[in-house]
Amino acid sequence: MISAEVLGRANEFSGWRVVLMNGPLHGLKVVEMPAIGPVPFCGMLLADLGADVLRLDRIGESGLGVKIDAQFDLLGRGKRSLSLDLKAPGARDLVLLMVEKADVLIEGFRPGTMERLGLGPDVALDCNPGLIYGRMTGWGQEGPLARAAGHDINYLSLTGALHAIGDEGGPPLPPLNLVADFGGGAMYLTVGILAALHERKQSGKGQVIDAAIVDGASSLMTVIYGMLAQGIWRDDRGQNFLDGGAPWYATYRCQDGRYVSVGAIEAKFFAQLLDRLGINASQFPDHMDRECWPEIRTALAKCFASKSRDEWCTLLEGSDSCFAPVLRMRDAAGHPHMAARQTFVEHAGVIQPAPAPRFSRTPGGVRRGAPECGEGGTDALREWGIRHHV
Repeated sequence: MISAEVLGRANEFSGWRVVLMNGPLHGLKVVEMPAIGPVPFCGMLLADLGADVLRLDRIGESGLGVKIDAQFDLLGRGKRSLSLDLKAPGARDLVLLMVEKADVLIEGFRPGTMERLGLGPDVALDCNPGLIYGRMTGWGQEGPLARAAGHDINYLSLTGALHAIGDEGGPPLPPLNLVADFGGGAMYLTVGILAALHERKQSGKGQVIDAAIVDGASSLMTVIYGMLAQGIWRDDRGQNFLDGGAPWYATYRCQDGRYVSVGAIEAKFFAQLLDRLGINASQFPDHMDRECWPEIRTALAKCFASKSRDEWCTLLEGSDSCFAPVLRMRDAAGHPHMAARQTFVEHAGVIQPAPAPRFSRTPGGVRRGAPECGEGGTDALREWGIRHHV
C-alpha cells in the first residue's frame, strides 16, 4: 500500500493538485443526465479539469442495480448532485432552466428517450443556441441496432477488436471495459465536446455530438486495420507482434508465480534484452522471423522462470530492454515510478488514479469526492442563478 508520506510528497513537475487550482475548464457548466459507465467517466474527466458538473440522479435508483457508496464512486468525484424524477411535473422545466445556463449537456439514454422527455436536441438548442449537446450510445443514434440493449463486450465485438484479443486457439478475451466504454466512448465524447467548444468561439453556435461507442472503438483500431490491409497483420488471435503472438511482446511467469512483461519490438531493444538475460543473441539473428518465434519463446520462458519477479526487476527495470513487472492493482500506486510521479492520489481514504493529463499553469485535481444523491444540487442551482425547484 502506498504510504501517506509518498502521496503527500510535493512534486513541482506533477502537474496536478489534490485541491483544484482553477483547472483549464474552470467556469464551464455541465449538466450530466442519469447514466452509467462512459457518461459519468466523461463527466469525471471534465470535473477533474475544473468544470462545474451538476449530475442529475434518479431518486432511489442505481443504474447498476447495486448501491455504490459515494466514498467509492470515483466517477462521481468533483461533481454535485441534484435528485430528480425526470417524469415528475415541473422536472422538464427545471432541466431546461439548467440548459439555459449550461455550456454542455451529456446524456447516455437510448435514442429517442430525451425526445420523449421533451429534452431532445431541438428543444435544448432552441432554449440555448450555444449549448454543446453530447449524446453517448453504444450503437449510435441510428442504424439497425440503435435501440437494442448492449454493453462494452457487445460493442467491441462489432469492431473486430474483440476477435483480435486473446491467445491463439483460445476464445476472445474482453479487455475489461476499457477499450469500448471508456476508450471508444467516453474519451471520444470528451474530445468531441472540447472540439465543439473551440468551434463555438468562432461561430457562437452549439451543436449535437453523436458519440457512438462502436464508432470510437473502431477508430482506435485504425492502425491495426492499416496493417491488415497491407498484409502484415493476420486476422487471427495470437499470431501478431502486438497481440502476444510474438515472444518478445508478451508476458512470462517467474519463479515465484508472478509475471513480467517484455515489449522489445525494435532489434536494438531485443538485443539488449537478450544480453541482460544472458542469452546468446547469435541464436536469433532475425527476431522478426516468425519461424523462430517458438524457439525464442521457449528460451525466454525458461530464463524468466529461473528467478523471482523482483530479481528480474533489479536486473532489467530502467534499461532499454522494454521490461516491466505485471503489477496487481493494489500494488500499482506503490511502485517507485508511479509514486514519484504521484500518478495516484489518496482522497477520503481511497487511493485512486490522479487526474490526467497534467497542465503547467492550470492544473486540475480532485476537489471533492462523489456526492450523495442530491448533495450540493441546491447550491449549484443558486450559483447558476436558478431559483426554481421541483
